[in-house]
Amino acid sequence: MTHMHIAGSIHADATQGGPQWLEVPADLNALDTKLWPRGTVRDDDGRIVVAGIALTDVAQEHGTPTYVIDEADFRSRAAEFRDSFAGWSIFYAGKALLTKTVARWAFEEGLNLDVTTMGEMRIALAGGMPAERLGFHGNNKSDEEIEFALEQGVGRIIVDSFDEIARLERACEAGGHTARVLVRVTTGVEAHTHEYIATAHEDQKFGLSIMGGQALTALVRCHSSRFLDLAGIHSHIGSQIFETHGFEVAIRRTMRLASQFRTATGVELAELDLGGGFGIAYVGADSPLATAEIAAAFEEMVEHECRGFGLSRPHLSIEPGRAICGPAGVALYRVGTVKIVELEGGRSRVYVSVDGGMSDNIRPALYAAEYSAAIANRNSSARPVLCRVVGKHCEGGDILIRDVFLPSDIAIGDLIAVPGSGAYARSMANNYNQIPKPPVVAAKDGVTSVMLRRETLDDIMRLDVGK
Repeated sequence: MTHMHIAGSIHADATQGGPQWLEVPADLNALDTKLWPRGTVRDDDGRIVVAGIALTDVAQEHGTPTYVIDEADFRSRAAEFRDSFAGWSIFYAGKALLTKTVARWAFEEGLNLDVTTMGEMRIALAGGMPAERLGFHGNNKSDEEIEFALEQGVGRIIVDSFDEIARLERACEAGGHTARVLVRVTTGVEAHTHEYIATAHEDQKFGLSIMGGQALTALVRCHSSRFLDLAGIHSHIGSQIFETHGFEVAIRRTMRLASQFRTATGVELAELDLGGGFGIAYVGADSPLATAEIAAAFEEMVEHECRGFGLSRPHLSIEPGRAICGPAGVALYRVGTVKIVELEGGRSRVYVSVDGGMSDNIRPALYAAEYSAAIANRNSSARPVLCRVVGKHCEGGDILIRDVFLPSDIAIGDLIAVPGSGAYARSMANNYNQIPKPPVVAAKDGVTSVMLRRETLDDIMRLDVGK
């Protein structure tokens, strides 16, 4: 099976019928279960139903565009990681999708939570996530953020540079705090993903190099500090990863680093965070690993490397990333224009314009992320045609889905649902062209509740204080 990684085809050739991985569907009305929230179906009227509610009803109640999050799906995936990695600490990625409600769900399912900014810390705390279960990331934490984290009693701070170590020590001294820290390291592993989300190769902004000796120096520095409580090592090789081979190399290198630290100090590190960033299915060609399979592989790798280096098993942490919230989310749009563009060689392309775009999902424009889509309000017996789903922004790159087969009778007013939209869509949303951000609604047992209300033009105008 060929995985459609984010680094995939950027410019699909319409004259060749789209990218190689895209196949003409045998049944346009069928829903690929691995792409949609669990239990998603079409009802007798052909409407897509998520969490017991038809998306036509969602559109009528909340308008479009709207992000719909299946609460039961989110919770079930959180529970799978919690149970499959029993004894590990599981950190939900706040950057993927964070509201007070989401923080509460994560807490209630026994998860911890990663944050990277003051805003994420405040929302997580307001949602009921205890400060001691927060992990504070970031390559350029401000003094204000550091002081706030220390005052709140954030459970661990993942330090990213020598400058940060010094600033953290000064803040601890000034406030009478002791900070529990992990050192983020770069392992030199090239994850098979897009350059912008591969985070363990040497030439990028995160972490301290194992190969260059910076990581060991930082560990010893933190260990010797009277203001810092060194817990261990943090490693993260990237996001949207479909296999475990890169993790095997990263675990070996972090364990070797732990062994070197023991030689230098006589102390064994208590913790190891192996990151995560596990991939989800955005298109039919994607085949993510089952959570239990990932857990079994990680357990085997950790046991092997501990034995090889003669180290005691540390307390382990994992960061599933989008694997919890991504599949739980669906973005819902309404078609406003259908345009057939004639191309060379007698071919054509159908452009389907919707009422959203790169303001509510910038990932396709940012790194050519691929998505799937389906008409949500009806069945169709029309033949499939290759379409490009685009937004309403004044930008040629405002493309939501570069290539997807939709029925040839697609028309103005139809609803289009895009699965896999639970992660990094609303959290990366923007106000390009002064368009308000869509709402986020939770769906459960046929009922929706608003987690984030739709922005209004009044919200945007209130920020403009000029004359």
